[in-house]
Amino acid sequence: MRPIFVRFLASFMLCCAALAGGAPAEAASARPAAVEIKGPKGALGQLPLQVMDDGASYVAAERLAGLLKGSWAVKGKTGTLTVAKRIAQFTRDQSRLTLQGQPLVLEGAPRVTVKGWLIPADFLDKGLGRLAPGVRAARPAVASAKPPVTRVDSSVAFEELRYRSYPSFTRIVVEAAAGLSHLTASGRTEIRVRLSGLNVPGVHLEEIADGLVKEARLEAAGPDGVLNIVLEGPAAEVKTVSLQDPFRVVVDIYRAKESAGTEGPRANNGGAPPLKLIVLDAGHGGHDPGARGPAGVQEKDVVLDVTRRAARMIEDGLGIKVVLTRSTDVFVPLRERTNFANKQRADLFVSVHANAHPRSVSEGVETFFLSSEATDNEARQIAAIENNVVQLENPQSRQKTDLLKSILWDMAQSEFQQESSFLAETVQDSMTQSLRLTNRGVKQAGFYVLGGAAMPAILIEIGFLTNPKEEKKLSSAVHREAIARAIYASLAEYKHRYDQRVRTVQTQPVRSEASR
Repeated sequence: MRPIFVRFLASFMLCCAALAGGAPAEAASARPAAVEIKGPKGALGQLPLQVMDDGASYVAAERLAGLLKGSWAVKGKTGTLTVAKRIAQFTRDQSRLTLQGQPLVLEGAPRVTVKGWLIPADFLDKGLGRLAPGVRAARPAVASAKPPVTRVDSSVAFEELRYRSYPSFTRIVVEAAAGLSHLTASGRTEIRVRLSGLNVPGVHLEEIADGLVKEARLEAAGPDGVLNIVLEGPAAEVKTVSLQDPFRVVVDIYRAKESAGTEGPRANNGGAPPLKLIVLDAGHGGHDPGARGPAGVQEKDVVLDVTRRAARMIEDGLGIKVVLTRSTDVFVPLRERTNFANKQRADLFVSVHANAHPRSVSEGVETFFLSSEATDNEARQIAAIENNVVQLENPQSRQKTDLLKSILWDMAQSEFQQESSFLAETVQDSMTQSLRLTNRGVKQAGFYVLGGAAMPAILIEIGFLTNPKEEKKLSSAVHREAIARAIYASLAEYKHRYDQRVRTVQTQPVRSEASR
């Protein structure tokens, strides 16, 4: 029980420091200044600890590699620690690493300073023995006097404060020019998130008033930024996570079960917000033509025409605003597409593509929603083809597997995967029934373009350009109009069912305090 109490006391002291606006360095000052690395034959040397503003301890990656007689190499956002052919791969601003091919999650993410990479010190406890068998970290007893603390100063430019409200939670996002560490302290009426080294010019205020969160206020507090979230309803849970592409700290505040689905945004008097804006995404574009048919028809041209036609139908027929990620033949990086949808506060994200396959007889339409695990091998291959666009953006792109795992955090999976699946089923039924094309079904796969979407998101493959018959159809303006109409009809059906659910929630009686 004693170690648990010590950890609890340390956490409590950190939270108190955050709520008071003070630096938590005092709480961390009782930590040892260094650890001794010991091997099977004796001590290998001292490894200094560096304590950051949030109280977390780090060690220098290169120094650790030197003590272990190994090597440290950096390529892009990946740092590789190699000891006797055993490998640990760290990714900047991600707490998840790969050790000998197996995932390992640390308490924090690596940080990069002018002097090099810093690795969370808990790696010494969790991974050192696996990387270098027989090697361990011996932590000395804490002296009564305060040990010297190396404070790593940094300044990260603030870029944007934004939010979205959903039936079961409210999301607040702080975007920055680089990765941020954070410390969250929660109370009954207030949540404070200290963002280490964030340079915040002035005061940034978002008045939310959605029944759960009253407002979010971001301002400077010494060298850091402090996000103060004022609650107006009971919160069941608060989750804070640091992400990249773009660099941001995401705070999700979940409603108490009794109020989830019955409060909602006040503009709608409960339940869920109405559908107001849809983002249609025409795949590829510019120097990226996408798939090519035997007759030379290019995917980028086909899908752009389809999305333009569908946009006109949706706005005229449903009264919903439609925004296109591209309206001309230009190249838009994949990660910017859902970022654009997020900033537009879109309610739905629909990406339109045309398929390709080595077998020219492959045909039909299929609809995807995002998942870390593909439905089948073919779905995995299609996702890989679409994700290859990343190479056009950055030839030295990061490992896609780790990236897709991390961006799933930003989807609020439990919320949006279910709704994305429902949307995908509706679109797929409309496409196959009205166009009388082969139904290849609804599938899950790790599409980069869908990652990071803060709303239900799907990807439609409207046919195979590599099939001569389907290429001929896709080159026809009449067929493209029919595809656009099928997309419009499916979104009309989705809206109808969505509105029914909203009305059902709104008409449900709300229990009084006396009856609870």
